Amino acid sequence: MPTVEDLQSLLTPETLATWAGNVVAGLAIVLVGRILAGWLDRAVRSALGRAHVDVALAGFLGGIVRYTVIFAAVLMAAQQVGIETTSLMAIFASAGLAVGLALQGSLGNFASGVMILFFRPFTVGEVITVGGVTGGVLDISLFATKLGLPDGTHVLIPNSSVTGGEIRNHVVAGRRRATCDIGVDYGSDLDQVREVLTRAVTSVAELHTFDENPGYGVVFVSFGASSLDWQVHAWFKPEDFLPGQEKVRVAIYKELNAAGIGIPFPQLDLHMQKPAA
Repeated sequence: MPTVEDLQSLLTPETLATWAGNVVAGLAIVLVGRILAGWLDRAVRSALGRAHVDVALAGFLGGIVRYTVIFAAVLMAAQQVGIETTSLMAIFASAGLAVGLALQGSLGNFASGVMILFFRPFTVGEVITVGGVTGGVLDISLFATKLGLPDGTHVLIPNSSVTGGEIRNHVVAGRRRATCDIGVDYGSDLDQVREVLTRAVTSVAELHTFDENPGYGVVFVSFGASSLDWQVHAWFKPEDFLPGQEKVRVAIYKELNAAGIGIPFPQLDLHMQKPAA
């Protein structure tokens, strides 16, 4: 154990002055580092904002820069004071490993959130299907994506589930195609059926034409078990998709009825036989 004389030899005016100077220098390093970190954070956010990068991603990257600079300043200040930074780094590494193991799921969602914000497979306001759920994107955070469903409910999907499967964006192309399946009676005149279905789909005002595409298609697809099966394709703008799809179905039903073309339905014929005498 150090004796009183040893302590007195260490606490000389020169030693205290040197130690005080190192502490002041360390505090100054931390202060300058904090100011520099804040300035760099704002600069990164501003630069990414001018580049039209998502606000959440810009904030995340700015935060990384900010805390990296602060961490470096703390290490430099510790070294200035005389603290062994190697041991300090080992403590931080061990703590980081423990936290990482405890938060594996959350960190996976966090990494997925960064990927979504960086690659932008969808944005707020678009309609997507992920994990078997279709809805409008209400919010994209670093841990979960919020969808609004047609029935007014909201669902939070972990970002790892979003990026771990298929992402279907229904509006990114600026148009959606509705497909109506319809069967008509065997014996129906095919040319008449095509004419009637064409008249039905073209009567819908919301039909969307683009490039060389007229906005619709009528296709005879197969000989069904009890019907001649057709498909009617109709293109709409995303906001007209649901009402337009319904109008096409209503128009098809009315036009087929007016033309006297039947729509078959499954039937079962039951033959009763008398038992042999």
